[in-house]
Amino acid sequence: MKVLLLTGLGALLFAFYWNDNFDPASLQGARVLLTGASAGVGEELAYHYARLGSHLVLTAHTEALLQKVVGNCRKLGAPKVFYIAADMASPEVPGRVVQFALDKLVQGGGVTPGRGLRTTYQLTGLSGPGGLDYLVLNHLGATPAGTRARSAQATRWLVQVNFLSYVQLTSLALPSLTDNKGSLVVVFSLLGPVPASFSSPYSAAKFALDGFFISLRRELDVQDVNVAVTVCVLGLRDRASAAEGVRGVTRAREAPGPKAALAVIRGGATRAPGVFYPRRLHLLCLLRGWLPHSRAWFIRQELNVTAAAAA
Repeated sequence: MKVLLLTGLGALLFAFYWNDNFDPASLQGARVLLTGASAGVGEELAYHYARLGSHLVLTAHTEALLQKVVGNCRKLGAPKVFYIAADMASPEVPGRVVQFALDKLVQGGGVTPGRGLRTTYQLTGLSGPGGLDYLVLNHLGATPAGTRARSAQATRWLVQVNFLSYVQLTSLALPSLTDNKGSLVVVFSLLGPVPASFSSPYSAAKFALDGFFISLRRELDVQDVNVAVTVCVLGLRDRASAAEGVRGVTRAREAPGPKAALAVIRGGATRAPGVFYPRRLHLLCLLRGWLPHSRAWFIRQELNVTAAAAA
């Protein structure tokens, strides 16, 4: 029975990853709003989109880092690149970011191959000409692993940055994505589908994110709304701050930025429901519900429990 189960699981995974009809030309002229674009996977996402000829609006917390990324994107061939520094901990910021993107992208792009002329978008409190083909949500706010002080204030901040801002950006951009039959790409870590020890508030925010976007995908399907939702689960994010925060606690290796970013872009462009990088994370997510004890064993292989408990 175990052999049959593993064989069937292997066949499913093979079919899942073999179906890849990625066409780089489909991203030429695409209009992309990318968050968390100043470093790590987000920075590499910006560079890949630039090489592929997409029009970009980039946002992140630090303006100086954004300016560097914008300059590099222009050198790599992006037709138009705009940026807006934004702190997603402020509830009013997501609205300003979406408004900025829609205003700038109507000036910056042509008609994406295979898609019709842009229509007028209408948002709650926002109106005017504009259009988005991709909303790529990649920003994060993290606290050091092992932190025992789980105050309500810190948790509220984590939920705003890692969950509520994603919901706000999505709800505001969705009408434009609907008009353009666009794609919503959500990037987060394994702590969403598989909560781990010593990260309770952060895992809670990511768990909510996972549930929200999977539910949203089903709602859009039921309503025949042609907007793809691609949920991307990555390993340890390779931002310097994130890596430093878990140094000595986790044995997991950082996900290589360029390769992880390319996996995200391929998944979004092919409208895949899910992306896992490294691919073995998909197996861990499946084991979450099937074999809880095995899941705990897998997690312990990547967690220095003694160091985490002492943190």
